Amino acid sequence: MVLVDIPGSKSITARALFLAAAADGVTTLQRPLRSDDTEGFAEGLTRLGYRVGRTPDAWQIDGRPQGPALAEADVFCRDGATTARFLPALAAAGHGVYRFDASPQMRRRPLLPLTRALRDLGVDVRHEEAEGHHPLTVRAAGVEGGEVVLDAGQSSQYLTALLLLGPLTCTGLRVTVTDLVSAPYVEITLAMMRAFGVQVGREGDTYVVPPGGYRATTYAIEPDASTASYFFAAAALTGGEVTVPGLGEDALQGDLGFVEVLRRMGARVDVGADRTTVAGTGELRGVTVNMRDVSDTMPTLAALAPFATGPVRIEDVANTRVKECDRLEACAENLRRLGVEVATGPDWIEIRPDASGSPAPGAPTGADIKTYGDHRIVMSFAVTGLRVPGISFDDPGCVRKTFPGFHEAFGQLAKALRKDVVG
Repeated sequence: MVLVDIPGSKSITARALFLAAAADGVTTLQRPLRSDDTEGFAEGLTRLGYRVGRTPDAWQIDGRPQGPALAEADVFCRDGATTARFLPALAAAGHGVYRFDASPQMRRRPLLPLTRALRDLGVDVRHEEAEGHHPLTVRAAGVEGGEVVLDAGQSSQYLTALLLLGPLTCTGLRVTVTDLVSAPYVEITLAMMRAFGVQVGREGDTYVVPPGGYRATTYAIEPDASTASYFFAAAALTGGEVTVPGLGEDALQGDLGFVEVLRRMGARVDVGADRTTVAGTGELRGVTVNMRDVSDTMPTLAALAPFATGPVRIEDVANTRVKECDRLEACAENLRRLGVEVATGPDWIEIRPDASGSPAPGAPTGADIKTYGDHRIVMSFAVTGLRVPGISFDDPGCVRKTFPGFHEAFGQLAKALRKDVVG
């Protein structure tokens, strides 16, 4: 058995940074993820005038329930979707003029449903170039609150941004959702808001957020379940056994549900109180699976699929087309480079390996994976590389977005799994 120490969750770290900044008092975040995305979020808070103290194992944030300390700021959100979507909502609760811009990759990603909702609440949000995209300027004068309708069918982050803003409004928010993708991420938000002293109500499709603000606290960040998926997939593929401490029955992250897909494919899975173990059995069956709620792990399954004994069909993942890249087509393109038969539709991908559970006969022994600068494409096809020698990446360094030390950690895992299986 191989024990793997997974870095903290990106999703939880980003939400915790928002909550800490909005809370009354000093919050300590234990074991936060240190990556390009989360460092960018922390830097954004600093530019808005929040004090963020950072040590290797903990960050301390001085909260300001009244909003940013500065009356004017220019924030660069890098590649971070949580930074680019959450910080404008936080700034709206303050008083001042705040400009937000982002990388070319993030500029391409949509924002309009959130922008419309903020405008409906009376927030002055102006897009400088393409409507619904960065760069944008928030001319903030506080948020009264009220009722708003939101389409979160592209990203649950739109809903999370409004929920996090709710307690900072004068009268609270009622957010009615017409469509929602990646619902487990919203459950993470609600659980974390409770930890900071806010209980959100539900009335059917309407979320009821009370005013009153947040309480500062000490908050421990659990390991990133999306990142853990690559290590669990490696165990299922190689016949080894991987245990991730800190992710168990009470984990907040829905992406831990990926192990249930591995169970259906034939792996042995044990989800304990405070850890999860996956062991390969030498069998990987084909499956048809709806991944709407765990779509960040779609590339992991796609990269594992060539080694199944039957087709792997992944459905209801249209939102993966508007992530860091069009992940559905990126997976299809790279699998075809490996000689694997793939079909795609608007919201699905089907991978058709040969019956032996290996890439097609005559497939290249390696290929240069086109990453599109997307960290999840790199980390997913690293799993494929455990069985296909000679795989390389055109931008291996883009893993710094969420896991700067990924290649070293995965290389160590590969060695340990070989010993585990041989032993």
